Amino acid sequence: MGSKIISGITSDKSVRIYVVDTTSMVEEARMIHRATPVSTAALGRVISATSLMGRMLKGDKESLTVQVKGSGEIKSIMGVGNADGNVKAYISNPDVVRPANAQGKIDVGGAVGQGHLIVIKDMGLKEPFIGRCELVSGEIAEDLAAYYMQSEQQPSVVSLGVLMDPEVGGVVASGGIIIQPLPFAEDEVIDKIERSVMGLPAISTLISEGKSVEEIASIALKEFEVEIISEKTVELYCDCSRDRVEKALISLGTTELTEMLETDGHAELSCHFCNKKYQFDEGNLNNLIAGLDGK
Repeated sequence: MGSKIISGITSDKSVRIYVVDTTSMVEEARMIHRATPVSTAALGRVISATSLMGRMLKGDKESLTVQVKGSGEIKSIMGVGNADGNVKAYISNPDVVRPANAQGKIDVGGAVGQGHLIVIKDMGLKEPFIGRCELVSGEIAEDLAAYYMQSEQQPSVVSLGVLMDPEVGGVVASGGIIIQPLPFAEDEVIDKIERSVMGLPAISTLISEGKSVEEIASIALKEFEVEIISEKTVELYCDCSRDRVEKALISLGTTELTEMLETDGHAELSCHFCNKKYQFDEGNLNNLIAGLDGK
């Protein structure tokens, strides 16, 4: 079953909500990166966050990048999303193994450590918008809520979760929720949101119980009436191509390409996001060098 994202608004037009089920996307990412449970949980939360934030973009040509840079073993996670909610994602260390945290859960915070959450929004302007905040816990959801408050002055409820199968290591359920009061919402609306989400089960638990994203939206905002305004299938994607990789090789310049040719006689480049490999033999490299020398 494919991954799905919805957006909704309360009937009084005071609160918006986005809910995504990324189970199939995160399982695919786990297999691509051969990630351990803790690395998968961290990567999966970033995938869900990026998909949700992507759907908030206004224009079809807009995109955003979510980066988590920490002092822990994971080091870096990156999600790149578009306005359709589709995501490509990368984790610098997919091999992290850690014991459970004090609550007996996967220790994402410990694996991420201290550092920063960085959000880059490309809205087709000369310069992208770049916002950042210090990581609060490294658990990603709390960090994203802090980012919204500090960088965009937007109070937000954020829930992100990945449930792993302890036996086989596969992804049982993965998803995320973002709830935001709209501008000029009264204080009592904030109170109603807080009452609604109090005691809300983990998003991954709700998905594993078979709840649909629409049902989860109603559960998360139980004190409101929620109207669904859009729904979409989302997927893990990669837009890498031989042409792009070739341009990356050309950017190295004649000296480095010649050294590569003399040392190895060929080049093999892998895409960080999808692990697809691109081969350039001796003839390919000679052509690239000749093209540079001809300029």
